[in-house]
Amino acid sequence: MSIVYNCRHCGNEIGKLENQIIDTSMLGFDHLSMEEKKEMIQYQSNGDIHVKTICESCEETLGQHPHYHELDFFIQ
Repeated sequence: MSIVYNCRHCGNEIGKLENQIIDTSMLGFDHLSMEEKKEMIQYQSNGDIHVKTICESCEETLGQHPHYHELDFFIQ
């Protein structure tokens, strides 16, 4: 089982926790609403968990261009 973090905007892999049994509450998943969990967390058939987050580059871009928050995807 792996937990893979990908940027929701550019798709780049940010990080990966491999072959570890982790209590998801340690990762803060228990602080998310059901809607946030549906939006951010995808459970794969092989047991992996993919988490959509934001990378530093995209976060910086959003900071410089706040109107991009209105868009689902700002990187084409």
